[in-house]
Amino acid sequence: MTRFFTRMLAGAAFALAASVAHAQAFPAKPIRLICPFPPGGAVDIASRAIATELSKVLGQTVTVDNRPGAGGNIGGTEAARSAPDGYTLFMTTSGINAINPALYAKMPFDPNRDLMPVAALVSLANVLVLHPSVKANSVAEVIAMARAQPGKINYASSGSGTSIHMSAEMFNFMNKTEMTHIPYKGSAPAVTDLLGGQVMMMFDNIPSALPHIKAGKLRALATTGSKRDAALPELPTIAESGVAGYESGVWFGLAVAAGTPREVIAKLNDAANKGTKAPEFVKRMTDLGYNIMGGTPEQMTELLKVEVARWGPIVKASGAKAD
Repeated sequence: MTRFFTRMLAGAAFALAASVAHAQAFPAKPIRLICPFPPGGAVDIASRAIATELSKVLGQTVTVDNRPGAGGNIGGTEAARSAPDGYTLFMTTSGINAINPALYAKMPFDPNRDLMPVAALVSLANVLVLHPSVKANSVAEVIAMARAQPGKINYASSGSGTSIHMSAEMFNFMNKTEMTHIPYKGSAPAVTDLLGGQVMMMFDNIPSALPHIKAGKLRALATTGSKRDAALPELPTIAESGVAGYESGVWFGLAVAAGTPREVIAKLNDAANKGTKAPEFVKRMTDLGYNIMGGTPEQMTELLKVEVARWGPIVKASGAKAD
């Protein structure tokens, strides 16, 4: 019996030592960062910016792998099914974790169970932008136009369940309007069609819309946050524009497959926080309208709980659904 317990303790000690050794050696090879949206959009921009900083801190190449579709569910499913060893990161969004489970009738994975938070990175508001041919110069005029032509006014989104989609659905719900949703596989292709006049408007993430606003190719009317955005300070918020209580935004953060060793997550978290403080990262993000976050995995978990409690009822009340 004594020998039995001795062997058990030795086995446990060996397992612990192996785990510690693994964590100390991590990362021993390149890391893949899955971005669940196409190149050029706000999630992709943030993914590439943090991948650069992670590569510097960790001493291994971090490569962005775009896996767009289904409002982030395609990339999320791949990340959730990856080996839980820290070599596959996922750029999740508050929309993927909090909106998609309420919006999609059949989720291919559970983002709040099958993924583990690493660190929140950046947050941002959206901006209501119109193709110049649309004859509306204020939020009030958009509302009047939508009420006068139910179902005939359309808006693009980066996919069902994204903050861009739900910003518009919240707008519909609060104003009793009926605008038609045209979903894309990401912000970049949606903006391309908006610039071409194939769609009329969009509640786009500020970073991907900002260059086109500055170039005069899109007309910006209002931002979606609780206060005016530093990137577009001349624009009122939608709440300021007459839709009292309106507030919408999104934040992005890194996650890994459930079961990833805590020691590995701790290393990734440390690298992510160092990355968010790097001068190049801070300048690039703030110039484009992002707000820097950072923090512990536990703090990201709490943030996600708040988002789930907030968006679930809004999705239900709006009646929005996606297959």
